Amino acid sequence: MAERRKLCLAAVVQFVTFVVALDLARQCGGAASSSSSPDAKAMWDLARALSGLPSSWKSGSDPCDPEWEGVACSAGRVSGINLVSRGVSGTLPASLSTLTSLASLRLHRNRLSGPLPLLPNLSSLQTLFLDGNAFDSLPDTFFAGLSALQEISLDDLPLAPWSISHNLSAAVGLTDFSASNSSLSGTLPDFLGSLLNLRVLRLSYNQLTGSIPSSLAGSGIQQLLLNNQQARDKLSGSIDVLGAMPQLTMIWLQSNSFTGPIPDLSNLTALESFNVRDNALTGIVPPSLTACLTLNNATLSNNLLQGPFPQFASKSATLDVGTGNQFCTSAAAPGPCDPRVSALLAVAEGFGYPAVLAKSWKGNEPCGANWLGVTCDAQKSVAVLNFASQHFGGVISPAFANFTSLRQLLLSNNDLTGSIPDSLTQLPQLQVLDVTNNNLSGKVPAFSSSVTLKQDGNPKLGTDSGSSDESSSGMFGSSPGQFGGSKSGGMIAGIVVATMVLVGCLAALFLHRRKKKQEEKLGHVPTGAPPNEPELINIGSNRMNVNGRGLDPLHTQSGADSASAYSRNEPPLTWKQRLTIVLDVARGIEYLHSLAQESFIHRDLKPSNILLDKDLRAKVSDFGLVKLAGDNQKSMMTRLAGTFGYLAPEYAITGKVSTKIDVYAFGVILMELITGRKVLDESLPPEECHLVAIFRRGISHEKNAFLNAMVDQVLELDEEDQQSLAEVADLAWHCTGREPYQRPDMSHAVNRLSPLVDQWKPTTNCTDEDDGDDSSMSLTQRLERWQHDNTNSATDSFGFTFK
Repeated sequence: MAERRKLCLAAVVQFVTFVVALDLARQCGGAASSSSSPDAKAMWDLARALSGLPSSWKSGSDPCDPEWEGVACSAGRVSGINLVSRGVSGTLPASLSTLTSLASLRLHRNRLSGPLPLLPNLSSLQTLFLDGNAFDSLPDTFFAGLSALQEISLDDLPLAPWSISHNLSAAVGLTDFSASNSSLSGTLPDFLGSLLNLRVLRLSYNQLTGSIPSSLAGSGIQQLLLNNQQARDKLSGSIDVLGAMPQLTMIWLQSNSFTGPIPDLSNLTALESFNVRDNALTGIVPPSLTACLTLNNATLSNNLLQGPFPQFASKSATLDVGTGNQFCTSAAAPGPCDPRVSALLAVAEGFGYPAVLAKSWKGNEPCGANWLGVTCDAQKSVAVLNFASQHFGGVISPAFANFTSLRQLLLSNNDLTGSIPDSLTQLPQLQVLDVTNNNLSGKVPAFSSSVTLKQDGNPKLGTDSGSSDESSSGMFGSSPGQFGGSKSGGMIAGIVVATMVLVGCLAALFLHRRKKKQEEKLGHVPTGAPPNEPELINIGSNRMNVNGRGLDPLHTQSGADSASAYSRNEPPLTWKQRLTIVLDVARGIEYLHSLAQESFIHRDLKPSNILLDKDLRAKVSDFGLVKLAGDNQKSMMTRLAGTFGYLAPEYAITGKVSTKIDVYAFGVILMELITGRKVLDESLPPEECHLVAIFRRGISHEKNAFLNAMVDQVLELDEEDQQSLAEVADLAWHCTGREPYQRPDMSHAVNRLSPLVDQWKPTTNCTDEDDGDDSSMSLTQRLERWQHDNTNSATDSFGFTFK
């Protein structure tokens, strides 16, 4: 019996002990659970997935109390993980994405492997250093959700081929992007130019192809390292964009396939390192590079650079210049090139310094060696220049006139544009000039009867309007971007709608007796004319204000203010009024591009070149920069003109023009009318001053929220207005695409805008003659019609009414 009692007592003791222990365990577990960081589970997952961690990384303990080694916390949340060079190995778990307060993840120089996980919830992550590990893949949408990123380092990773996804464009605060030797492939995306805070772009030793995007023009990038691409095609094309990146201090482009000349670098006032070796660059080393006193090193070897051996002003700079280039002189015997060589290089500049010439033209004696296309006489004077069928683009250089012994100039079967220089008529011994089968335009100079001129295959040759010689007087005798006078040659200033591009010249020549009347119709006030003449106000003496709030008076040539039809105290333009204005402008530019007898490019479309009459109808004005479009609206090379902020990227960087540069400027105007902001506002922080970048980024990501925040606050919008504003915003986004092919034609813009504008009636009744469509008439027929037209309507004179 006693023995049974002992056994029973022991069992009771054991049971009580178990219950107490269980209760204590529950209490302890509950206390731990209630006191642990909300990020504990994710950190425990990370601790279990990795090896080689510090001893404080124990699953089950709170990573923030006390903080694990290498972990930083804020308000009980994990804000930073720093395990640099710890020899840590393993694979990152997907639960890492639940650390929503994580701002810094520094895991570089370890032995981490496997795929990189998606991190869509880390919207606070600013620093991401993963370089020097063994990760094998990166998801296509890896950067999705990482909008706060400022620094990225993905160098030296054996990843499967990947490309930079558009998700990264949301990281507007990005300053450093480094992904060298990480199997990066594809092309450099245009949106890199919209990352206004980007300072370091380091993408060396990858598989990148294509060109440097022109969208980088004006960016704040200081270090651009794209060297040693490993793909078969490598990076190629022009490096002209460098001249428009004034903040650059380091340029490393070596071991690629870049071509063309080194651009003018005079804007790069802090350049320290310039390396372009092992490319196919041609042309003369620009003085802006050799004169740079901040330069510490320059490497130009193994290209096709020409001209005299460069002499650098910085005596302390480390230089590697001479090997593998085509300089006419050497470091041992520096000096200028032979005058014949200098003249030939000037000719090559007009062609864009073709590589085929650079490979052939060696040394300083063009007559003593086999220089492609050059034949000399017994006196070693250049007698024949034969560049036929070389696929050369560019223009015919006036420098050909330096060869006074030239007898034959053969340029047939190329892709040359522009005009035939007048200076060629001064060549005393010229016998044959063959320019057949090119894309030349403009007047044909008057050559001596002893010259055989072959010009077939140039459909625009012999027309005044096609000339691209912008060093001479423009079509309207005006300087770029200004209204031209009409005293000399009877030329009329261009403040008219699109058809006056041609009529401005011809109407004055044939209708001189109506000159004064025409000027009044155009709103053009000659010197000495009364500044307050009512007709001038009615026709359109007011320019559209940038912010759409009222109208600014146009100054007359005499310097006096013309009376404004609208007071500055008038209410701001409504959304309907703004829609009507941009539709008028779109129709005008559409006419200029595709509905007139010829196709023209305005090149300086901006708010101050849009005139409004008293009924707020818009007229496109100031045609001082208008250029005849090429066949099929191909891009053409021209001298840069226009207004910064409204210039399309390809025009600002390369000088190439097409009708799509007007489409870009129109898109900028749409943005200004939607937001009431100027395209460039220096009163704002740098990251907010460029309207196009802010607008495109906002529309791409959170369109509705962006429009609610950015729409001009003076606008009173009903539901219908809000819908039409959203459509116009979408049109503005498309019109300002980075590449010309991404932008619509102006006819598309008209088709998009027309349904948004309510039907309206003409302000005056039009006669049958006014309603006649003369768009299919020749210029001569139009002039004959206008000679017999007794009406006084300015729009009648234009043959174009926007109605």
